[in-house]
Amino acid sequence: MIVALIIACEIGFWVLLAAGLGFRYLLRMPRTGLALLLCEPVLEVVLLVATAWDLKNGAEPDWTHGLAALYIGYTVGHGHRTVQWLDGHAAHRLDGRPLVRPPRYGLARARHETKVWLGTLTAAVVATALLQLAIWYVGDPSRVTSLESWRTTAWRAAGIHGLIALTYWLWPKKAPSDGGAEPGAADRERVRR
Repeated sequence: MIVALIIACEIGFWVLLAAGLGFRYLLRMPRTGLALLLCEPVLEVVLLVATAWDLKNGAEPDWTHGLAALYIGYTVGHGHRTVQWLDGHAAHRLDGRPLVRPPRYGLARARHETKVWLGTLTAAVVATALLQLAIWYVGDPSRVTSLESWRTTAWRAAGIHGLIALTYWLWPKKAPSDGGAEPGAADRERVRR
């Protein structure tokens, strides 16, 4: 049941996102589009309540409950960035606005990658908190080993992503030596003003 609900929430996320962007840019109804985009966190609340309900009704804690916690953590850590990225692309394609890309070189890229990693770190913290609450809720140490292993998975992912982000600081990619500006730099400068 939980896996089906996770899939339904993921489909719902993309449907709400497409509808929100469609109302915002195609139908020129930005408030309706924003309202649809703001409904997306409701999906995670539904998943959280359903997972707790499943455990309360005596379901054996297994990998599906751990996956639900990681899914919710990912949405908290990276959901806003994903919506913002897709909104920027929709604004570019459907409204003619300049496409703002992340920096590609040097310390600016390292800072960007660190911000993305902080989203993964947030996801790991949220998933760990949810998993710990589920472990306390179940209250039987012999039944929660699968939930405990998902905590390790969350922190392993955050650690690997952190190492990748660190490489951007240790070995920053240098801009091409042809003297040209980084692609998209003028667009970013225009957006900042």
